[in-house]
Amino acid sequence: MRRRRRTVMITLLVVVTAGWFWQVTHRPSALGDQPAEATVRAVPSVVPSSALHSAAPPSHVAVVAAGNGQLAVVPGTGKQYGTGPLKRYMVEVEGGLGEDPQAFAAFVERTLGDPRSWTHGGAVSVQRVDSGPVSFRVTLASPRTVDRYCAPLNTNGFTSCFDSRGRAMLNQARWETGVPGYTADMTTYRQYMVNHEVGHGLGHSHRFCPRAGALAPVMQQQTLGMQGCRHNAWPYP
Repeated sequence: MRRRRRTVMITLLVVVTAGWFWQVTHRPSALGDQPAEATVRAVPSVVPSSALHSAAPPSHVAVVAAGNGQLAVVPGTGKQYGTGPLKRYMVEVEGGLGEDPQAFAAFVERTLGDPRSWTHGGAVSVQRVDSGPVSFRVTLASPRTVDRYCAPLNTNGFTSCFDSRGRAMLNQARWETGVPGYTADMTTYRQYMVNHEVGHGLGHSHRFCPRAGALAPVMQQQTLGMQGCRHNAWPYP
C-alpha cells in the first residue's frame, strides 16, 4: 500500500513538473514580437569644430605640382586705389595650372584695392597694369616653380615668398587647399596670401603674434601657425 501511494505521488509529481516545464518553455515572450533594439548610435548633426579646423578646405582646381614654367601677364589695366605714392603692378599666372587668369587678377585687384589693405591712410596707391615699368608682380605658380623663383630661400614646395626679382610668388597648392588649422574660409586665406607677400614688396618684415587671442598681424607667417592669434588677412583690419 505504501509502495503504491509512493508510486502515485511520484507519478503525479512528474506530471506536474512536466506541465510546468512545458508552459515555461512555450510561453510567448513579452519581447518576442517586438523589433530588435537598434545598436547604431545616431550621428551628431553638428560637425565638431576640431574636425573643421583639421580638414583641408575643398579644392576648386586640382593642384599641379609643376606647371609649364611660363609666367604670362594677365591682360588688363585697373583703376588706381589710394592716394599715396603710386605702385604699379602686374599680375601673372603660370601656364598649365588650369586656373582662370582673369579671375585671379580680379581677386588680387580687389584685395589690394580694399581700404583695409596697404593703401590705408594714404601710405601708397596701387594700380594693376599689363605693360611698362612696375614696382612688383603678383604671380600664381606651381609649387616647383615657386621653389625655383624663391631660391635660395627654401620654400619646400609648400610656402610662398617675395623673390629677389620683385615677384610675390603665390604657391598654387596653398591657393587651392589652404593649410590645416587656419580656417575653412578660403577667401580670407587668399587675401592673407596676397597682402602678406605684397607687404614684403613694400618693405615690411615678418612679425609675431603679440598675445594669445589677438588678431594676427598680416606679416605674421600664418601659414606656419597662428601662435595663439586669430587669423587675419588685412594690414589694417
